[in-house]
Amino acid sequence: SDRLGDDGYAFANVNAAPDLDHENQQAGFTFFVDPGRRAYVRRINISGNDRTRDEVIRREFRQMEGGWHSTSKINLSRQRVDRLFFFNSVNVETPPVPDAPDQVDINVDVVEKPTGAIMFGAGFSDREGLILNGSVSQNNIFGTGNFLSLQVNTGRINRVFAASFTNPYFTVDGISLGFDVFRRNLNTSRLSRVNAFRTTTSGATMRFGIPIAENDIVSFGVGAEQTKIGVFEDSLQRTVDFVNEFGKTTNNLPVTVSWARDRRDSAIYTTSGTTHRLFGEVSIPGADLNYYKASYNQKFYYPLTQTFTLLLNTEFGIGDGYAGKPLPFFKNFFAGGNNSVRGYDLNSLGPKELVPNSDRRFSLGGSKRLVGNLEVLFPMPFMKDDRSVRLSTFIDAGSVFNNKDQFSEELRFSAGLAVTWISPMGPLKVSLAKPLNDKPEDNLQMFQFLFGQQF
Repeated sequence: SDRLGDDGYAFANVNAAPDLDHENQQAGFTFFVDPGRRAYVRRINISGNDRTRDEVIRREFRQMEGGWHSTSKINLSRQRVDRLFFFNSVNVETPPVPDAPDQVDINVDVVEKPTGAIMFGAGFSDREGLILNGSVSQNNIFGTGNFLSLQVNTGRINRVFAASFTNPYFTVDGISLGFDVFRRNLNTSRLSRVNAFRTTTSGATMRFGIPIAENDIVSFGVGAEQTKIGVFEDSLQRTVDFVNEFGKTTNNLPVTVSWARDRRDSAIYTTSGTTHRLFGEVSIPGADLNYYKASYNQKFYYPLTQTFTLLLNTEFGIGDGYAGKPLPFFKNFFAGGNNSVRGYDLNSLGPKELVPNSDRRFSLGGSKRLVGNLEVLFPMPFMKDDRSVRLSTFIDAGSVFNNKDQFSEELRFSAGLAVTWISPMGPLKVSLAKPLNDKPEDNLQMFQFLFGQQF
C-alpha cells in the first residue's frame, strides 16, 4: 500500500487471502491488489497558524500541489514541519475531493506554541556556583521563521555575552545565513586541578548553511576574534612562555567547516536514529596564531524495547599548530565532567604538570580527545507519559592526550546513574558516577549537576 501510495494511488487496497494446508502444516497467500484510481494533490490547506506565515510551513513541504500523491513525501513534509519547533502538534490528513475521484487535498492543522522568550533567572553549577543569566530570543520573528537572540550568562569560570541572528531560508533553496557577535571570559583559576589562566575573547562570525540532502547540511563560517590572555602566580611555565612569545593579545581569523546529519525520530525525546557531526577549524595564515582543529561526534539510538533505548556516543578530536607555531594552550581539548566522563572533576583528565613549589598538579589539556558513552535511557517510574524527564544508567570512557603512548595511561572509566529534566527554567542534568580506574592524582567528583540555561 505504501509503495502504491508513492506512485499516486492514494486509495490502494491490498488484501491477503490465506490457503491453509493442515496436513503439511503450510500456508499459501494470494494477494489481491486493487490500486484504484491514481490521484494527484489539488490543494494544501493550512490552518491553526495564527502567527506563522503560510510560506514558512509550505517551504518545508516536499509534496507539491498539482503533483501525484506520494505517501513518503507527505510523511517527510510533516516531519520537517514538526522539526521547526514552532508547533505543539502537526496533524496531516488527505481527504478525497468531492466529485473528483482522482484528486485529494492535504489538510495541515498545527497548534502553535510560544516561540519568543524573555528570561531573567539564575542557575547553579557545582563548579561555577551561582550563574545569573538573561536572554531575549525569538525563534520565529514576526512569523518569518528567522531566529534572533540576545544572551547574557555569568559565572565564576565562564561569562558570555552574545547576539545571534539566523535566516534559515536566505535563498529559496534553503541556504541559511547567520551572524554572531560575542564576548567570552574564561577564568580557570577557580578550577582546582586545571592550569590557571584568564582569557577574554571578543569577535564576530558569519555563517552559511547549505543543505545537500534531506537530513544533511554543510556549513561554512568565517570570523575574526581577539583574545587577551592573563596569567597568575601559579600558572604553569609553558603558559607564561606562550604569553612571552606571542604577547598578551592575539588576533585570529578562524575559518570553520562542518557537516551534520540528523536522522532522529525526535529531537527532544529520542528513541531511534542517528546524528553525525564533523567539524573543522583552521586559522588563516598570516594571523598571530596558526593552528587547526577537527572533531567528529556520532550518536546512535536504538530501541531495545518500547521503554528502554540504547544510546552509543562517540567523540574524537585532534588539533595542532602549523608553520612552526604550536596549538594555543587555550585551544586544547579537555575531558572530565558531566558532558564527557562523569565522576571526574570538570576538565581534570589528561596529562598533568606539577606546579613549581607546590604538590598540586594542573591538567594541561591535550591535542587529542577521545570520549565514548554507553547509556540506557528509560522514563521516570510513574511518569511514563512525561517526555521532559528521563533516567539512564551509563558507562563512560575517555580522556585527552598528546600522543598514542599517553592514551592507555590517561584513559579513564566510570559508571553510574543520571537524570535529565527539561524544566521551565532550563535543562537540569544530574549524575551519580563511580570512577572505575582512578589514580591518586585524579580529582574525583561522584555527584555532578548542571542547572539553568547554558550557552
